[in-house]
Amino acid sequence: MTFSRRKFFAIAGTTAAGTLLASPLEGLLARQANGQPVFGRGYGPLVPDPNGLLDLPAGFQYRTLSLTGELMNDGTLVPGGHDGMAAFPGPRNTVILVRNHELSPDSDTQVQGPHPYDPFCKGGTTNLVVGPNRQLIKHFTSLSGTYRNCAGGLTPWGSWITCEENTSTPTSSPVGDPDYVSKFHGYNFEVPASATSPVQPEPLIAMGRFNHEAVAVDPKTGIVYETEDTGDSLFYRFIPKVRGKLKEGGTLQALKFKDIFQAQTFADFPKRKPMKVEWVTITEPNPPEDTVRVEGFAKGAAQFARGEGIWYGNGEFYFCCTSGGALGLGQVWRYIPAKETIELFVESTSVAELENPDNIVVSPYGDLILCEDGDDQQFLVGVTPKGELYQFARNALNTSEFAGACFSPDGKTLFVNIQTPGITFAIWGPWRRS
Repeated sequence: MTFSRRKFFAIAGTTAAGTLLASPLEGLLARQANGQPVFGRGYGPLVPDPNGLLDLPAGFQYRTLSLTGELMNDGTLVPGGHDGMAAFPGPRNTVILVRNHELSPDSDTQVQGPHPYDPFCKGGTTNLVVGPNRQLIKHFTSLSGTYRNCAGGLTPWGSWITCEENTSTPTSSPVGDPDYVSKFHGYNFEVPASATSPVQPEPLIAMGRFNHEAVAVDPKTGIVYETEDTGDSLFYRFIPKVRGKLKEGGTLQALKFKDIFQAQTFADFPKRKPMKVEWVTITEPNPPEDTVRVEGFAKGAAQFARGEGIWYGNGEFYFCCTSGGALGLGQVWRYIPAKETIELFVESTSVAELENPDNIVVSPYGDLILCEDGDDQQFLVGVTPKGELYQFARNALNTSEFAGACFSPDGKTLFVNIQTPGITFAIWGPWRRS
């Protein structure tokens, strides 16, 4: 499956002439600065779901797909831990979903495949083929034997990069321990959306061994930007030797503020102040210990508070720091490659506004959709181009996080996961406002 830049922009939720992620966030900032209410009506109040799964505004519907424990077409059971996900166009107007499973060696379920990367690990990915009527046609294992596949990102060449959020090694736990692993972990793996059977897992070692969270690709250059989910994480870029062929290696670098050595951005950082950046090269992207960020910081790279979801739009990258800010409620940063600048774009000032944003996606209709990952009720939070916040969906089943929000290529269906017990939803309704 080969994508053009036009197709990539469409799938990513923006076009060269259309939606900018900056628009909703700029509107929110303006409202905050002017003392205006930041809460809007959105699509209207949430209607309690009689099935107790998903509360949505009036007029919206959902269908559940590929629940944990169901039998898949390859004879294995749907694993749990549904997490990051992307939607791709399939043949005959179908949609292909590539879905992560954030599972550890001691998890109750596992992704089962014929040739796992590590037979002691239970994470991986599954592929779903969904028909034009939003009915599941088939689902099957596409990658197995990896450790805590959290998020990732789609590529312009039609694949999903799945990320391991763990750096265990064979010496981390003794043989026989529930957490024992037989290989080094902390890598990215590539899964073609067109796969019809499990791929042979091959770690993308040059992209770094660390607590990976998410990636986003610049379609103009082929450079891959990577986030790291730790309290003292760095922000990385991977420059491949050959564009679109990540297995052939490349150079890993970490972002550094040009005028601030070892900047720490956790709190009390100025908002809306673009600052010049440069990049330091990581000489040991595959160290025996979890020291990639240690090397980068020693060379002056900036630290961020738990880098998570990242999104590309019109030459700009936005990424969430889930626990950033003075109150630890989250930040959103904007990086512009053409200008080599970064700025703190949004910082949550109350739980009511936004609580620990994680996965992030732009809707084809101009709104930003954030997946909350807090401690209590979990919502999908929308931000309109005018900067108004609204609740689009509530997890009515439990307090498990939302993850993997993505829109179908035609923009009519929002797919999203509740991580535990593991449910994928297809949501549709009156997206366009009158």
